[in-house]
Amino acid sequence: MMRALTLSLFLATSLTAVLAQGAEINWMSVDELEAAQAREPRKVMIDVYTKWCGPCKMMMRNTFTNADVIAYLNENFYAVKFDAEGPDPVEFKGQTFSNPNYVPNKPGRNGVHELSRAFQVRAYPTLVYLDENLEMIAPISGYKNPQQLELYLRFFDEAWAAGTTQEDWDNFQQSFSPTFN
Repeated sequence: MMRALTLSLFLATSLTAVLAQGAEINWMSVDELEAAQAREPRKVMIDVYTKWCGPCKMMMRNTFTNADVIAYLNENFYAVKFDAEGPDPVEFKGQTFSNPNYVPNKPGRNGVHELSRAFQVRAYPTLVYLDENLEMIAPISGYKNPQQLELYLRFFDEAWAAGTTQEDWDNFQQSFSPTFN
């Protein structure tokens, strides 16, 4: 009896892990964002990262592979990946942004993309949240585990509106109970 229960739990856990591995965030580029927004307006979360950033890699491995994070992001947000030191020019809201200090084949840090500066990114990783009109809500810096990320996703999706105050954020944060595993 105990052996059957253990086997059932093992199979259920394995199946959940296999299903979660197959799902992934529907990442898009900055260039794809405006067309998607025109079809169906949503809030936006932009993962501003660099290739050399350890916490950025940890978020990709530990947070952005979480089944609850994947499901919530895909259903409620447009998720954008943006290399803060990438070489390619980007068009955003009618303006072209580039990385004029990019040096091809340079290891490590490599110039800061102008769009990163426009998003007020000062550290990596930074998650930049935009509203349905592609106006900045907030840049939030630092590694976030799934439960920490859930706090921001739910606040910006469910409670935030233009004119939201610090008191609104404080109240939301104090009453928040994470549900992501």
